[in-house]
Amino acid sequence: MSSDPWGRVDETGTVYVRTADGGERVVGSWQAGSPDEALAYFERKYDGLVVEIGLLERRVKTTDLSAKDAMTAIDHLRQQVDEAHAVGDLDALSKRLDKLVETVEARREERKAQKAKQSDEARHAKEALVVEAEELAQSEQWRSAGERLRALVDTWKGLPRLDRKSDDELWHRFSHARSAFSKRRKAHFASLDAQREEARKAKEKLVAEAEALSSSTDWGPTAARYRELMADWKAAGRAQREHEDDLWNRFRGAQDVFFAARSEVFAERDAEQSENLKLKEELAEEAEKLVPVKDLKAARAAFRSINERWEAIGHVPRDARPKVEGRMQAVERALQESEEAEWRRTNPEARARAEGLTGQLQAAVDKLTEQIEKARAAGNNAKADKLQKELDGRQALLDQALKGLHEFGG
Repeated sequence: MSSDPWGRVDETGTVYVRTADGGERVVGSWQAGSPDEALAYFERKYDGLVVEIGLLERRVKTTDLSAKDAMTAIDHLRQQVDEAHAVGDLDALSKRLDKLVETVEARREERKAQKAKQSDEARHAKEALVVEAEELAQSEQWRSAGERLRALVDTWKGLPRLDRKSDDELWHRFSHARSAFSKRRKAHFASLDAQREEARKAKEKLVAEAEALSSSTDWGPTAARYRELMADWKAAGRAQREHEDDLWNRFRGAQDVFFAARSEVFAERDAEQSENLKLKEELAEEAEKLVPVKDLKAARAAFRSINERWEAIGHVPRDARPKVEGRMQAVERALQESEEAEWRRTNPEARARAEGLTGQLQAAVDKLTEQIEKARAAGNNAKADKLQKELDGRQALLDQALKGLHEFGG
């Protein structure tokens, strides 16, 4: 008989393995050779199990083997260990498998927690996408909002799926927001197309009238009408792109023909208007000598004479008109101010009102001054300071009233 710590071979060739409870279990029989050869054979069987368990342990630790597949492999190896025709510490192998089960269960819980975390993150991410999509659904930034919604779809596709109910509910809201935006955008552009068609029809009429006016020599009214046509053109809005440029070129071309002809005629007038400008500048210089006004009646008569000669001269260049006319208007304002000052000075009712107001204010100032002196004498500085502020305000009004009364020569 031959034996080792974990098994033996009896005289009949029966091979035994020792069990964890101290007993034995038959694992086979050996008739072909020596007992030592028999034990070596069955020990190799044991070594094969050790190798398989070691391989599974490494797979569990180093790969993404699923918990289900790992448990299936463990159960298969456990069955092999329990029924093993092998000699060795089978109990140690069972314990290794038990340890491996714990490892797999721990990884299962870890993955379950990770999956729950990912699911929660995905839920929050999808809810954020839905909220943004619903906000974009109300936007009128058609291009940027449309591009952003398409980007949100790509982001959605990259996120993990939730449970079916939650995922379907969020997708329904997301899809509804996109549909609402698309519907609004479609309606907007349909309306825009209709507006552009109306603009095209309106601009066709404007072009026809502009072309009909291009040969007119009625310079003033026609130029005014062209300005009205231009205002109508701007108010009409844009036509379709394929029509807008052609219509504009025709419209602008008709105006160019008219204004080129008018410019040629006006060029002849420029010399005459330049001479008129010189004459009016001389008159403006003559009028400016009337200021400051010393004799209002004489100044007014002189200004009327200058103005009559001014009106007889005719037009000056448009760009020079504001400056030269402004010089005459400044003289006229000076005359008007002189007239108003004279009227105020000689108006008895206004003078009486001014004198009455001045008297009232002077009385108030005198009374406040007396009250302040009494308060100071009584040591009531707070009251005196308060009255002083009121006195300062009344004194300012009195000074202003006295200035006005002085204008009446009082």
